[in-house]
Amino acid sequence: MVEVINIQSKQVIRVQVPRARRTQRPVYIKQNPLTGTYRRNYEGDYLCDEETVRRMLAEQVEDVRDARLLEGYSFEDLNLNTFNVYRNLFKATKPDHPWLELDDREFLRSIGGWGRDRQTGVEGLRLAGLLMFGKLRSILDAVPNYVVDYQESPRPKTEARWVDRLTTDGTWSGNLYDFYRRVIQKLFADLKVPFKLKGTERIDETPVHEALREALVNTLIHADYTGRVSILVVKRPDMFGFRNPGSMRLPLEEVKQGGISDCRNRNLQKMFQLVGLGEQAGSGIPRIYNNWKQQHWRLPELWEQLEPEQTLLSMKMVSLLPEETLKKLDDRFGSPFRELSNDQMLALVTVANEGKVTHARLKDMTTAHPRDLSQVLSSLVRDGFLESDGATRGTFYFFPGEPPCSDDNLVEHSYRLDIESSGKDLLSSSDHLPASSDHLPASSDHLSSLSALAAPVREKGKASKELMQEVILKLCRKQFLTQKELAELLDRSPNTLRTSYLNQMVSDGQLELKYPDKLTHPYQAYRTRRA
Repeated sequence: MVEVINIQSKQVIRVQVPRARRTQRPVYIKQNPLTGTYRRNYEGDYLCDEETVRRMLAEQVEDVRDARLLEGYSFEDLNLNTFNVYRNLFKATKPDHPWLELDDREFLRSIGGWGRDRQTGVEGLRLAGLLMFGKLRSILDAVPNYVVDYQESPRPKTEARWVDRLTTDGTWSGNLYDFYRRVIQKLFADLKVPFKLKGTERIDETPVHEALREALVNTLIHADYTGRVSILVVKRPDMFGFRNPGSMRLPLEEVKQGGISDCRNRNLQKMFQLVGLGEQAGSGIPRIYNNWKQQHWRLPELWEQLEPEQTLLSMKMVSLLPEETLKKLDDRFGSPFRELSNDQMLALVTVANEGKVTHARLKDMTTAHPRDLSQVLSSLVRDGFLESDGATRGTFYFFPGEPPCSDDNLVEHSYRLDIESSGKDLLSSSDHLPASSDHLPASSDHLSSLSALAAPVREKGKASKELMQEVILKLCRKQFLTQKELAELLDRSPNTLRTSYLNQMVSDGQLELKYPDKLTHPYQAYRTRRA
């Protein structure tokens, strides 16, 4: 796992450190894992809080997270209408199955929703049964962070409004099976995919339908329901997005390759499989990628975010090399663009469509060797087609002078919507803000006041350096604000703010850092220095 690679005419020794397996985590120093556990987040190793460590310990010990017997819960905590709908589908799927003769409790036991502790003899509802068929209040009593959320946006752009939304607001059962049934129909609606014929019969099921079904089921069965973020499904005219709390149990490369399964909620997985939903043996993600590839669309993007832990899948309905984009790039770069290789063109098209490209993203879209892709990206930087920022695996590439903003990121999308949500306080489980009283408050009045302070910059296409610094000092006067929070308020690129303003204002003594001893801390924030 040690090799010498060439980067910009220099030899670099690369040492690959394999990801620790679920059963090997947490990785800690000294005697106490609760106070000595560290985790790498690109630029460095960061100390984990106790909540994160306890989830690691639970993941290490519990192969199945949804098998837990719930003390004090009974059949009265289930929504019987949901349960009966499932039984009817099971009957239609398997009309001769012997379980059809069982009463409701024994049927629920057979599919994994009811269980018995063999040591104590105590019987009861399993977490899987409650999540799949339960009443919302009962689910929240057992899993306080439980939120499922579907949002449909009207335009191919991230924005804090939607034309359709389904969330746990008390107007429907709120359980997973009803969420699946409602959302899958919304995902399929208006799907612009041509039908096929088998003989003289129309086949309404296409690879796209299959991929969306697989993505939705995967989101529900792999979620860590003790996590701090919601399950989120986003539909836009140009893409579908899926998010679940909890990181992947297997390395990303193994997940994409398939053949190995380590499902977090195996009882939920089995319940979906029994009615013909979901694949086995780790074939779900490869099937999604293959089905998307058949449409000649850009391959889906699967990634993790560590703080808080979540897994995200973006499925864009965009051609791999769209003619319109190629023409724009040709107009921009002229004849040098036409002389590029296919992989170089693919990298530039990705930047044009997605705002940036990374080595990992490019590797997902081509069969070229990773070392060759490093040279592809380096050559584009050398020849002036691209600029780069970040370090090691976090390096990303963008058009010169156009660092990417985070508007098209599913995480950023959900964060903005969570701020404006009513009902359950989603901000406490937002995607970027740590639970700290000196960060951006959840009060809508305070958010409005900050937005008003930022208006002189946000509403101008260009702002003078003096005005920008003056507004930043006003925003940071009473609390620490992160680079991303400031970018959101000012409608500016986070990287531009950091390189053009924040770093200099810290050096000049106008701003102070929340973590002065850890300049690359993932939650680094800025506050106006007090006189």
